[in-house]
Amino acid sequence: MEFLTDLFDSANAFLIDQLGELGPLIAVGGLGVLLCLVALPTLMKKQKDPYKKLRDERGGTGKAKGKKDGLRLSSKNEKLERFAQYLEPQDEQELSATQLQMIRAGYRAKSSIQMFNFAKLALALGGLLLGTLYVLITGGGGSAQNSILFVIVPGVVGYYAPKYWITKRAQTREDQINSGFPDALDLMLVCVEAGQSLDQAIIKVANEIKTSYPPLAEEFEIVSYEMKAGKDKTKVLRDMGERVGIQDVNSFITTLIQSSTFGTSVAEALKVYSDEMRDKRISRAEEKANKLPTKLTLFTMLFCVPPLLVILIGPSIYGIATDLAR
Repeated sequence: MEFLTDLFDSANAFLIDQLGELGPLIAVGGLGVLLCLVALPTLMKKQKDPYKKLRDERGGTGKAKGKKDGLRLSSKNEKLERFAQYLEPQDEQELSATQLQMIRAGYRAKSSIQMFNFAKLALALGGLLLGTLYVLITGGGGSAQNSILFVIVPGVVGYYAPKYWITKRAQTREDQINSGFPDALDLMLVCVEAGQSLDQAIIKVANEIKTSYPPLAEEFEIVSYEMKAGKDKTKVLRDMGERVGIQDVNSFITTLIQSSTFGTSVAEALKVYSDEMRDKRISRAEEKANKLPTKLTLFTMLFCVPPLLVILIGPSIYGIATDLAR
């Protein structure tokens, strides 16, 4: 027992001598992270499906069918599929909300949620390791508080970086859709007035705006594919509104659904709504223009007033200083 106590005291003294007062804490934390990394693959190991195992053991038709299924279902993220139960929210409502957020950011793959959570975990652990290495190499700034901050802050930044990226990307897509929606409505109105059906007009608009507004073109393409597959038109349009999450698009979809329900002219509805969207675009442009003077005031004060004061008051101050020096 005394031997273990002496060994522990020697190790503690060595860590304090090498790493400072937080040496034992850093060593325990690093050991904990290392054990987590070692145990993670074992904990996440997914048991093979008994049905697939039985099918693989069989020969002939079952084996051939298994190969075909493998060709159909194979993906570049098969390894993440094994850890799906750990990388996806268990709450169905939270899972749906996360999936909708990923779709609005432009990530529609089945494994996007798994990649998102894996990126959060990997960047958080990577940040903690980098912070620990920095503290070990530099000493952490000489104080315990600085050492803790150098270890924790990179991990927190790494954990929230994917969420920030998804939010910014979703906002960028929303701005692009808002910018291109009035032009898409004008083009759709021209197509409908030329005698095309709404389905044909949507396909035409998707092809025409693909270069200028890719996110909006992608949404219209999804609508056209779902309509071709025989899905209910009302359901398809409502799904588009939920994916996009923009008030103007939802109002447009409501207009189309009401026009189809009550049998009114789609062209007239598009014409009225297109005029309204054009007015909204002008209003948004005027609003941005009116905000410019306010935004420029601060920079004008910072960069124009100090040089002006130097030019106007500088000679007088210099003269006063010269007279006082005499």
